Amino acid sequence: MHSESMAMDVPPENRPADMAIRQRVLRKNAWRLLPLLTLAFIFNYIDRTSVGFAALTMNKDIGLTPMQFGWGAGVLFAGYCLCEIPSNLALYRYGARRWLTRIMITWGLASAATAFVQGPTSFFVLRLLLGVAEAGFFPGVTFFLACWFPAQYRVRVLAFFMLGVPVSSIIGGPMSALLLEMNGIAGLHGWQWMFLIQGLPAVLIGFAVYALLRDDPNDAHWLTDDERTELVRMLSEEPRRKPTTALFAALKDGRVLLLAATQFGFILGSYGVGIWLPLILRGHGFSVVNVGLFSTVPYIAAVIGMLIWARAVDRSGRRVFHLVASCAVGAAGLALSACANGIVVEMIGLSLAVVAVSSARAIFWTIPTRFLTGVAAAGGLAFINSLGTLGGFAGPYLVGFLKQTTGTFSAGIWAMAAILGVSAALAATLPVLARQE
Repeated sequence: MHSESMAMDVPPENRPADMAIRQRVLRKNAWRLLPLLTLAFIFNYIDRTSVGFAALTMNKDIGLTPMQFGWGAGVLFAGYCLCEIPSNLALYRYGARRWLTRIMITWGLASAATAFVQGPTSFFVLRLLLGVAEAGFFPGVTFFLACWFPAQYRVRVLAFFMLGVPVSSIIGGPMSALLLEMNGIAGLHGWQWMFLIQGLPAVLIGFAVYALLRDDPNDAHWLTDDERTELVRMLSEEPRRKPTTALFAALKDGRVLLLAATQFGFILGSYGVGIWLPLILRGHGFSVVNVGLFSTVPYIAAVIGMLIWARAVDRSGRRVFHLVASCAVGAAGLALSACANGIVVEMIGLSLAVVAVSSARAIFWTIPTRFLTGVAAAGGLAFINSLGTLGGFAGPYLVGFLKQTTGTFSAGIWAMAAILGVSAALAATLPVLARQE
């Protein structure tokens, strides 16, 4: 009797039986949700950035200047940003399973259709439509995962999901280079085959998402009754710092605006490097196949680095500190690359920057879910992402403009380093603003 009363006095989260249930829940959810969503993110990022490989031959075929290519590569994010909030509100209304399915099917078709562009105008239009189709995917998945994993596990969960970014480049680089070698088959250019073969898998993944995901933990048929009860309890007891639940209040929240501005800088650096890296390497005289191989180096480093960094963040709990550090390290890596005299030092700098920016992504998205809930989370996350993702337009265009103006990539890389430094400074003010709020 005494032992039973002692057990009742132990907090639920510390009881061995409850801890065992919790671990089973998290393990089952991770295996059920993360592999499929990460696979979707891999093709999402491939479909955004493989245009950098297409440019190795496509630019000449359809008559694109460096600035026109930079504009077209980045205009995707104009459509993305305009439709981001409406898309995520639709996700909140209709459910993540249905809406993520719609997003993936339409983006896969739009990406494949890029194979049929004829010149600058059609290239701009198809890239814009691709952005409209993709709008809401990333913040939608972030919102969805916050409904299935408690806050103390989210950095590692998001880090695993965001492995899709570096893995997409590890897979996509060599794949794109090999697909370019299909030039002339069935009368199509190699870059046309590349868009077709890399775009259509998203359609199939979309149908798999509809079949395998569920919108609510109470509908998780892969969990037992006890496991579902424990998951709902964990999520309901999650502490939130001055939560915001109303959409318009979230859009006016100073923390939301500051986070959007911070994200702008590291997204600018991410896409500025990711889209132009093939042409940077080509400028060193590498063949198309070797460009595909060497472009994987920064992203192999990122896979290892971001998992180690995410573990350190979860153990320390100092999310803002690590966000500041990752932006600062990214700026330093770009600066090292810009002033390098040889390819080895340049690649070390770019690898350091890609590791830091990839880690910043995973750390960043655990911060707004600590104070945004419900429809405010759906709309607020989309608002942060829509403003921040404008960096995805600014980065490629900035590098292309400065390349056409100066004749080198160095000026664009220096500019990205400076903007990442500003992001680090902005992130450092988050604790002050949080106290004021």
